[in-house]
Amino acid sequence: MELAFDSRPLRSICESEAEAQHELGSSVAEMLKHRLADLCAATSINDLVAGQPRVLDGAVLQHMVVDLSAGYLMIFCANHPNNPLTESGKIDWPKVSRIKILRIEGDHVQYPRVSS
Repeated sequence: MELAFDSRPLRSICESEAEAQHELGSSVAEMLKHRLADLCAATSINDLVAGQPRVLDGAVLQHMVVDLSAGYLMIFCANHPNNPLTESGKIDWPKVSRIKILRIEGDHVQYPRVSS
């Protein structure tokens, strides 16, 4: 699967183990590394089993979520120029091969940190 990131700070967290450990702690950073490797190795969402991949309930846009650890989640969306859709107009996740990591959430914190 091809990965993109919603922002440079998020890309830094996902691509630098030291940055991830600093922002998320060692156990969450380690699980993030594994989930990203799983996503890179997958040809479709159907290949994912770890982290309980699921469509995010109640999302206006169709996002998916995977569990990391210690209550942390990684949220992503389909990232094709024309996302594959089912007949009902929802994302056809088994046909998605490009995703964008949107954020990592946990303990009432969103990464990258959002300024108020």
